[in-house]
Amino acid sequence: MQRTPNLNDEELMGQLAADKLDAAAVLFQRYRVSLFNFFLRQGLAREASEDLVQSIFERVIKYRQSYRRGMAFRAWLYQIARNVQADFQRQGSHKAKEDISKYENHPELIENGLMGLGFEREENLVQMEKAMQQLPKDQLEILLMTRYQRMKYVEVAELLGCSEGAVKLKVFRALQQLRSLYFKLQKS
Repeated sequence: MQRTPNLNDEELMGQLAADKLDAAAVLFQRYRVSLFNFFLRQGLAREASEDLVQSIFERVIKYRQSYRRGMAFRAWLYQIARNVQADFQRQGSHKAKEDISKYENHPELIENGLMGLGFEREENLVQMEKAMQQLPKDQLEILLMTRYQRMKYVEVAELLGCSEGAVKLKVFRALQQLRSLYFKLQKS
């Protein structure tokens, strides 16, 4: 038998579809931190974020037969994440939010996202986090996917059901809005 950690996502999903559930554990290890950060950066509490990640992988196992070979796995996974979050918010659980600035001294939660944008000083990071929390949900989500999760525009386009050009425009507008909010916070 092949060692599962060396397989790509599509091969792991093939194994999972063949009821080799250990493939789900490998996928969980691969994506749990980035999914956790995806929710945490949207302002969800740490515990809620952990619960949502668990729910995502329960659905990955449950709906493993719906994954189609050749499909971008990350786009499929993040569509599940968006659905899980929507269900969570519909249930009124979105009240389980917290101020993510308390994680500012935890570089593992920053995941090089803001550092890659040139925000190296801690106070700038805190200001940027506050600005991000003021973005409309759709703009925050697209920045999280493209900048933090490092998803390709084509993957995001597939996930959102729009063209790659539309994704680029949405990212551009989100960055403009973020820049505006950031500089307003800097002035105050």
